[in-house]
Amino acid sequence: LSERKMRLRYGLFVSSTATVRRKELCALRAVYGDLSEALEGEKGYRVRQVRDWIYERGITNFDEMTNLPLALRQKLARDVPEFALELLEERVSVDGTVKRAYRGGSSSAFVIESVLMRYDDGRNTACLSSQAGCAMGCVFCATGQMGFQKQLSALEIFEQACRFDAELKKQDTDSRGGGLNRVVMMGMGEPLLNFDAVSEAIDRIQSDLGIGARRITVSTVGVVPNILKFGERHPQCNLAISLHAANDQERSKLLPANQRYGGLDVLMETARDYWRMTNRQVTFEWALPHHDDVNDVTRKATELGLLLGRYGLYGPASHVNVIPLNPTKGFKGVCLPASGGRASGVGLLSSAGEKKGKVCFFSFQKKM
Repeated sequence: LSERKMRLRYGLFVSSTATVRRKELCALRAVYGDLSEALEGEKGYRVRQVRDWIYERGITNFDEMTNLPLALRQKLARDVPEFALELLEERVSVDGTVKRAYRGGSSSAFVIESVLMRYDDGRNTACLSSQAGCAMGCVFCATGQMGFQKQLSALEIFEQACRFDAELKKQDTDSRGGGLNRVVMMGMGEPLLNFDAVSEAIDRIQSDLGIGARRITVSTVGVVPNILKFGERHPQCNLAISLHAANDQERSKLLPANQRYGGLDVLMETARDYWRMTNRQVTFEWALPHHDDVNDVTRKATELGLLLGRYGLYGPASHVNVIPLNPTKGFKGVCLPASGGRASGVGLLSSAGEKKGKVCFFSFQKKM
């Protein structure tokens, strides 16, 4: 194969020399660390063999890489660091959703969560954390009630996706398809406040796991300075904005960061500019708790439709994702029942989106 075809096929820089150069090795970092030093001096095709085991077959145990010489397998097992994240706990729900708690760090240990959601139509979606804790302080969010602990590295973000991907590929008998095929940055933390690490992780998710940009979504509370920066850096990825209220007074009560970044006018203008720049539909997340007249009344639904219409964010420009909200320790909202309340709330929101033929599209998501 030509160098160009090899690069497209393996994601590597292929050298004409017999041994591996460092720039080739930098393209192959295992989920548990950098293989550069361990593979220094090996033949170039050995890099491609290791990559195939990890990213194509889902094998991360060097002892199982049977086409590698025994001496090299032993060297890799001895010299390559273990996973950056330690699995503390895993829970599997009745619908197959996998929820995990990981511990990371040495001197400053931290705990994060990631979730795998599997669907009968073949979608395998990982929900990743970008920070340990969060500084945004959203009153209904359990992570926001924890406070901020640390920024995750690009490797710690990427590893959450890569471990799910490897395990799915090993489950080749599952009828719902192998491998991870969608990623959402909607776990712990504010992704746009850890921009560089999140951006690098997105690059690796695309190049190493083969997940297309249009199947990657980053959610933000509305960090205005980095929204257009995200659009420039990843113009084909999806942006989701946690809206949850259609006026500044109510939004600031739920999301204290609202005023910090200039309020709704600045946020909606930036969302419109993002849409015009990327031609990518903006998703607005709208939590649907049921307490003290929040979100599930006609006035709120109408207000949302008018807000989107005022900034031209209707039709193909936006999508409203309605999310039933679980109560948390610091938020006393009570979940709407499965029928009646939720259906009424979604119906009101949908009808409110139809103003002078300007239709907003709505969907319904699993609980937060």
